[in-house]
Amino acid sequence: MEATARWSLVTAVAPIAWGTTYFVTQHYLPADHPLYGAVFRALPAGLVLLALRRRRPHGALWWKALVLGTLNMGAFFALVYMAAQLLPTSIASTVMATAPVVMMLLAWPLLAERPQVLPAAGAVVGIAGVCVMLLTNATGIDPLGVLASVAAMTMSSIGFILTKKWCPDVDVFALTSWQLIAGGVVLLPVAVVVEGAPPALDGGAVLGFVYISGVATALAFSAWFAGLRHLSAGTVGLVGLLNPVTGVMLGTLVAGDTLTARQGAGLVLVFLGVVLGQPGVTRAVRARRARRSASASASASAIPSGVPESRPRPRQQA
Repeated sequence: MEATARWSLVTAVAPIAWGTTYFVTQHYLPADHPLYGAVFRALPAGLVLLALRRRRPHGALWWKALVLGTLNMGAFFALVYMAAQLLPTSIASTVMATAPVVMMLLAWPLLAERPQVLPAAGAVVGIAGVCVMLLTNATGIDPLGVLASVAAMTMSSIGFILTKKWCPDVDVFALTSWQLIAGGVVLLPVAVVVEGAPPALDGGAVLGFVYISGVATALAFSAWFAGLRHLSAGTVGLVGLLNPVTGVMLGTLVAGDTLTARQGAGLVLVFLGVVLGQPGVTRAVRARRARRSASASASASAIPSGVPESRPRPRQQA
């Protein structure tokens, strides 16, 4: 397996883990304390990763970690929770699914990564798949919720691109720990002011936060940032479309939901979009075009210039 394919699989850990958070949050975590939920998710994960790596920022990395932590963790978690409270899950997920296009557009001026035809087509196909899979006749669409969802998607997209630009050589686990700690520290005073005292947690909630913080945050964001280091921003963004796919599949397998034909068609489109965005597919198409061009050039050069093609003589009549 080529290196880019391996890194795509590593990156896929993140959206798949994030897709499970819908089910865990709905069934095990306190729903009326979203800000504290974000703090409990970010801070423990960051502290565990910091204990594993034991590296602190230095120089400009201090303020960069604060900015990135606010964009990718603090503000993002708060806005996602707000959108989840104000919007149907299908609408919020569909808005977030436009992230690949935003990341491709931002990567062009900030990272000099010009959008490629196949990944761009994959983004269109993948987003269409999410719309087919999730969009129904949803009612009660709150404009504030849509604004929160768009803001969360935009801020995280900017944060991911800046992470790739600012920290190309920083240890991934250390970088992730700094951002998670910064995001948790930014959120904590907001949670105290808005929600008051932290909620009491039963055993199920504790186990839920252990999973959310350890797997869906520490591991997931480490895999995501590792993918950003080795793949283009557009490819990583397309892999992120596996997030709503995981939510639908988990609902079918665990919650007993029925997978409709429409959802199945949407899943196929999403997977097709992800595949189209893989670097190996682009290279294969380019190689095929190059072989065709070389074959055409060889055929043309086989005929000497200026020499007319031989034609059969007409038969003479007796």
